[in-house]
Amino acid sequence: MRLQDTLSSSLVELPPPPEPIGIYVCGPTVYQRAHIGNARPFVVFMWLARWLRARGHEVRLVHNITDVNDRIYEAAPGRSAERALEATRWYLEDTADFGLGMPDAQPLATETMPEIIALIEELIASGHAYTADGDVYFRVARFESYGALSGQRPDQVEEQEPNPAKEDPRDFALWKATKEDEDTSWDSRWGLGRPGWHIECSAMAAKELGPEFWIHGGGLDLVFPHHENERAQSLSVGHPFARIWMHNGMLRFTGEKMSKSLGNVETIREVLDTWGRETALVFFLTAHWRKPIDFSEESMAAARAQAETLRNALRGEASAEGDWGAFVDALEDDFNTPAALAIMHDWARAGALAELRRGLDLFGLGSLGERRDAPPEVRALADARSAARAARDFAEADRLRAEIAALGWDVRDADDGYELVPRA
Repeated sequence: MRLQDTLSSSLVELPPPPEPIGIYVCGPTVYQRAHIGNARPFVVFMWLARWLRARGHEVRLVHNITDVNDRIYEAAPGRSAERALEATRWYLEDTADFGLGMPDAQPLATETMPEIIALIEELIASGHAYTADGDVYFRVARFESYGALSGQRPDQVEEQEPNPAKEDPRDFALWKATKEDEDTSWDSRWGLGRPGWHIECSAMAAKELGPEFWIHGGGLDLVFPHHENERAQSLSVGHPFARIWMHNGMLRFTGEKMSKSLGNVETIREVLDTWGRETALVFFLTAHWRKPIDFSEESMAAARAQAETLRNALRGEASAEGDWGAFVDALEDDFNTPAALAIMHDWARAGALAELRRGLDLFGLGSLGERRDAPPEVRALADARSAARAARDFAEADRLRAEIAALGWDVRDADDGYELVPRA
């Protein structure tokens, strides 16, 4: 399998199975309900882990949660720990509802404090870090390849965290002394404080996967400064760290009613409740993991229509054999999910249902082939709609159809009455 590596800007080949593959993915900073864009790395790397296991690899997927961060203090002054705990619970509940299972480990920064402090001490001892009034900073000038991951020239890196006590404006914080308005802190030999964002992930990755692992993933927005700084910290203490850096493209809110500036983007919870997990998963399949993906009412409606097409195909009779090798080739070549989706539609049209079910199962969409009985209240509404249609009260029939849809079902007219189909 070949995957695009951000550092080398080239496709890097993974070793053949059963070589163990460690994957570390940067998860959310938990201070509010996560929006649907936060779900993309979760879904993409859960799929990748499932595929690698299907190919015979032993996989360990680690997806961290940042529960100590400036944003949490700002979002919940005086109750940051409570907010982090609450938002962590939301995130775990919401991502579990995609039905893909969960990562092998989801470490918290607050549970990794001894390893974080030990890593900072190691950086100080090696001369790559220094103390300044209770803070600890990384010396960017001491790391020669700084900027290699993001493509920035070291002499053009802008100051990330202003502080006149720093030796170099480019230096970034490894440890921050506790401020008056911060309600959580940990003891260290530099005094009370808490870690910087970047050192948390270096420590969690090393704790869960060791000093070297195959894949480091996360959103494209994390290349700089977060991943650039992670790489500098880890390599400075002799950790080879990640062999492949994978950065998924960003989710763009393109509908007129949605924008981050207005604060009305859709959360994971809202998307799953409105559209259902199957539609959401098909939506993520439609774009290559490295490319941006546009979220709107229109794109979600199109994903729902695709899910329905696949569901309808699975209700038919198998009449052909599909080319599984083409599906494998698509995913082995930089995990091309749009190409894999197109192949599954070809199987649906041809009646290659055995391969279609196998492919859908990989992406957590095997449920499209499951038959479900509508609950009594939905059947009662469908009966009332049939009666309204017989009485030619089409306005009432349309109202009842909408009520049925709101309960997660579509009603389809048939020669012998109607059929109730769960919405994707």
